Amino acid sequence: MPSPAHTQLTEDQVALLREKVLAHVATVMPDGSPQVTPVWVDTDGEAVLFNTAKGRLKHRNLSRDPRIAISITDRSDDYRTVVIRGRAELIDEGADELIDRLAKKYRGLDRYPFRQPGEERVTVRVLPESIHRRG
Repeated sequence: MPSPAHTQLTEDQVALLREKVLAHVATVMPDGSPQVTPVWVDTDGEAVLFNTAKGRLKHRNLSRDPRIAISITDRSDDYRTVVIRGRAELIDEGADELIDRLAKKYRGLDRYPFRQPGEERVTVRVLPESIHRRG
């Protein structure tokens, strides 16, 4: 099945993703029900980026079914929201560096403080297929 066409993020959406905003990601459970998790996010200017550990529920869901929705709301303006739907790409390379960058952005720490022994990190990269915005 061909992948859907991608929708470009606007400058304002890229700026919002670069702010210290919490996003909520929805993945699809094996029974088809939604699963929602708050995550730290960033962007490479083209896609939404977040990070997780291999084996966590969202990682297992996305490995099986890459469809995802991401909701972001500006902390200072509840009406400035963006909802992105797309398909997740799971990337091993650079994942440890990304979680450390996110820890710096969100916690002011040079390294992610919640690593578990033996944990393997993965970057989730989502190219938008549709974007809905308000505000």
